[in-house]
Amino acid sequence: MKGSIALSAFFFLLLTAGRLNSQTPLIHTYRTIVNADYTHGQLPAAYGVHNIQIMRANREDPEWGSKPGWTYNHGPDIAYWNGKFYVDYLSNPEGEHTAPGRSCIQTSDDGYNWSQPVIVFPQYRIPDGTTKKGVEGIAKDLDAVMHHRIGFYVSKKNNRLYALGYYGICFSPRDKPNDGKGIGRVIREIHEDGSLGEVYFIRYNHGWVESNTSFPFYKSSNDKAFVQDCIEMLGNPLITLQWLEESDVNDPVIPKLNVRGQAFCWYTLDDGRVIGMWKSKLSGVSTNDGNTWLTGKTPGLYTASAKMWGQRTSDGMYAQVFNPSIYRWPMAVSVSDDGLEYKNLLLVHGEISPMRYSGNEKSYGPQYLRGIIPGNGTVPDGNMWLSYSVNKEDIWVMRVSVPVIGLAPEHINEDLSLYDDLSQMTRWNIYSPLWAKVKIGNSPAGVKALLLSDQDRYDFAKAEHLFPETIKPAAEFAIIAGQTDHGLLNIELQDGSGNAGIRISFDPDGMIKSKRSYKFNNLIPYEAGEIYRFRIEADADNLTCRIKVNGREIVQDLYAPVRSFGRIVFRTGELFRVPTPDTPAYGNFVLENAGEKSAMAKFYILGVKTEDLK
Repeated sequence: MKGSIALSAFFFLLLTAGRLNSQTPLIHTYRTIVNADYTHGQLPAAYGVHNIQIMRANREDPEWGSKPGWTYNHGPDIAYWNGKFYVDYLSNPEGEHTAPGRSCIQTSDDGYNWSQPVIVFPQYRIPDGTTKKGVEGIAKDLDAVMHHRIGFYVSKKNNRLYALGYYGICFSPRDKPNDGKGIGRVIREIHEDGSLGEVYFIRYNHGWVESNTSFPFYKSSNDKAFVQDCIEMLGNPLITLQWLEESDVNDPVIPKLNVRGQAFCWYTLDDGRVIGMWKSKLSGVSTNDGNTWLTGKTPGLYTASAKMWGQRTSDGMYAQVFNPSIYRWPMAVSVSDDGLEYKNLLLVHGEISPMRYSGNEKSYGPQYLRGIIPGNGTVPDGNMWLSYSVNKEDIWVMRVSVPVIGLAPEHINEDLSLYDDLSQMTRWNIYSPLWAKVKIGNSPAGVKALLLSDQDRYDFAKAEHLFPETIKPAAEFAIIAGQTDHGLLNIELQDGSGNAGIRISFDPDGMIKSKRSYKFNNLIPYEAGEIYRFRIEADADNLTCRIKVNGREIVQDLYAPVRSFGRIVFRTGELFRVPTPDTPAYGNFVLENAGEKSAMAKFYILGVKTEDLK
C-alpha cells in the first residue's frame, strides 16, 4: 500500500514538474499505457464509434481513374458544408514524397456512402532547370508533389467552400515537399453542385510569380467575392498558421512561433484563450486570436510523430484524438472537461489490415487524422467526425458518439429489425471497409437485420457492442448465415481490453464451432438461410461457460482466462496480429491478389441481449 502511494506521488511530481517547465497549459494525467504488441493496444473502447472506409487503394483494378491505380493515399482533411461531407487527400503512385502527386476529393450526404474520388489539384509540371537551395538536384521532366495541412476553407463573408493545396518539389524520396522551398499554395472553389472552379495560386514561395507558374494569381480573378475570400483567409492567423512549414520562413502572413510546428489545430476556451496543438507533443496557448503563442511539450502526453487532433465537442467538453504510442497504432481519444487537463484514454480505431502495397515511408496504422476545424461546418448529429488514413494507403472517416464515454450505461437489448440505417446504431462500434461492409439489410427471415458482408481477402467486417463489465454475463443472439461453403463469422465475448475468453465460429466447412484452447468443439452443422439462436452463460472466476444453440448444449472451459467480460464482438475474419513492434518498418512487396475480391459471404444478426447473472 505504501509503495502504491509513493508511486502515485512520484508520478504526480513528474507531471507537475513537467508542467512548470512548459509554457503550455495542457496536461495529460491518465495512467493508461498502450501495449503495442496488439493493434488495439489493449485499450478500453470508446462507446459508439463508427469506422467507415471511403477509398480502398487498388493498383491492379482501380474502381476509378486509369490503370494502374495510385496506392499512396494520405493526409486527408474533412469539412461539412451545406448539408454535405467533403474529404480530400493526397495521392502518389506508390510512396511518400515520390512524384507525381495530386489531390483528390470525395463527398457524402450522410458520412456512410461516398462518391468516387475526383481530382481537385492535378499533376503539375515543374519547369526544367528548377533547383532548390541546399538540395541536390535539377528538375528535368519532373512533376510536383502535393502537400497540405489544411484542405478546406469555408469563407465567413460569402459562405463559399474552397479546396486548398500546396505544390512542393522533391528531387528524391528523402527530399520533402514541405520545406518552404516549393512552388506555392493553390486554391479552388467547390460549387454546391459539385463542379469545380479554376485553380489559382493564393501564395507563392520565394522565386515564384504569376509569370513562371501554370495557374493565375488570385488577384487576377474577376470574381470579387473570390478575391474577398482569399484576402479574408490571408488575414486569419489561425488559418495561415496551418501553412507554416510549407511557406517561406519569413512569410509575413504566418504568425511567429519559437519552433517550426507541424499540422496545427486549435480550439477556444470559454475565457477566449486559444489552445493550439501540433505534431510531436507540442501545444501552446494564445491570448490574441492566434497572432502570438507560448508553446512547449505537453506533460504526460506520449505519442508518435503523426498528427494530433483537438476540438470542443457538442456537449461542452473537449477531446483530443491521436496515436498514444511511439508507433502509429492504435488510435485513441482523451476527454477533458476544461480543455486543459485530459484524464482518460479510449480506443477509437484498433484494427490494422495488412498493407497491400509497400512504398516509400508507408507507415502501418490508422494515422494523420483531421476533424472539422472551427468555421468549416457543424454536423447536425452533434458527433465528432474525423478523416484519416490507414497504412498511408486507404482513406477512412470516423464518427465518435458524443458524449465520449468508455463504459456502457446499461446491458444490451437490441431488436435489430427496428433500425433503418447504420447511422441510427449509436450504441454500436462499427468497422466497415468498402469490400466488407456493415449495414442494415433485409434478411432471409423476412425482417431487417444487421448485415456483415465480406468479399475482402485482406480485411473483415466487425460490429461490437459494449455492456457493463461483469464476471458472470449471459448473452443471447440470433444469426443467419447466407452460405455454408465459404466465409467466416467469429462471435466473441471479450474483456474490457479486447481479450477474448469465448469464441464461437460459423466455419467455412459448414459447422458451428466453439474454441477450446487451440482446438475446437463441433456444436452443430448450419444451413444457409436458417436462424440459429444462441445463449451463452459465462463464469470468469471458474473459467467456464455454457453454450446453447438450437437445442444443442455444451459446457466447457474458457479458451483463455479473463477477469471479467464487457464486450460482444461479431467479426467476419481472424484477428489482425501484424504489425507488432518487431514488424519491419518498410519493405518492397505487393500482396498476392491484392486488388481482387473474394467470394461474397453474408451473415445476418437479428438481435442481441445481455444480462448479469450475479
